[in-house]
Amino acid sequence: MADQHFQQPLNFQGSYGQQQPKSYQVAKAATAVTAGGSLLVLSGLVLAGTVIALTIATPLLVIFSPVLVPALITVALITMGFLTSGGFGVAAVTVLSWIYKYVTGKQPPGADQLDQARHKLAGKARDVKDRAEQFGQQHVPSGQQQSS
Repeated sequence: MADQHFQQPLNFQGSYGQQQPKSYQVAKAATAVTAGGSLLVLSGLVLAGTVIALTIATPLLVIFSPVLVPALITVALITMGFLTSGGFGVAAVTVLSWIYKYVTGKQPPGADQLDQARHKLAGKARDVKDRAEQFGQQHVPSGQQQSS
């Protein structure tokens, strides 16, 4: 019974360590050579076509380069200008939307941080005002003090 468990029929699935029939190996090799060869021929044709096209186009590019280069630069600048303008427009709409939500009390993200910063600045402004009043009272002669 144990001998039958370890004796399995020989299958030709191509797993490692098992023999494959000769016809299967030949079919694999023929398929690989056919696929590889056709891809190699195709890449050679593409390379030849590229060289021919470049050979034909080079004189045209040299002749028209005084027109093409400034035209390309102009198109690039116009494209960058439109993209920059669009980006600033999106940023402006986003900021205006955030301000609208903040003013209407909907508490957009970051509103609590803005409120904390505003309270800190108001506190510092009061401190500076108090110190300025104290400094002014200390340095004004006693006969010229104004009553408030």
